[in-house]
Amino acid sequence: MTELPVLDAQPRSRAARPARRWRPDAAPGVHRGAERGAAAVEFALVLPLLLALLLGVVDMGLALYDKAVLTHASREGARAGIVLRSPKLSTGEITAIVLQRSQSALISLMPSSPPQVTVLQSSPAAYPNTLQVSVQYTFQGVALGSLMQALGTPWVIRATTVMVHE
Repeated sequence: MTELPVLDAQPRSRAARPARRWRPDAAPGVHRGAERGAAAVEFALVLPLLLALLLGVVDMGLALYDKAVLTHASREGARAGIVLRSPKLSTGEITAIVLQRSQSALISLMPSSPPQVTVLQSSPAAYPNTLQVSVQYTFQGVALGSLMQALGTPWVIRATTVMVHE
């Protein structure tokens, strides 16, 4: 006959007990080792989405900056063209001013073409007639700009300024 162990009236201290972690979601017999690598797999699934989001934010920031540059360049060109002076600046001179202001400040991570400038002068070039300067630029970003270019609809940024001659 086998002897039954004698139970002490005093329970063992916590230090003497083996450490067990209670996990309510674990099935009986499932060990922690079965979940190894789950975080790496989840990260591998989420990483492309996070990178696409990051590149999209960078592209939007660059596009907004380029829009501000084009707006500033068109204003500078229109302002130079309407100032009271004799003789007035020609269309070519106004175009050169706009290109000088825009090309040095535009940021593009991919090779891109220079902006296209259109100058519409009413005649005579005097008060109260207007001068219109339009600038158009095809944005080629890292993610969004390249994607839109591949889909056949390039991302074109436009800025137009109309001022009255002095």
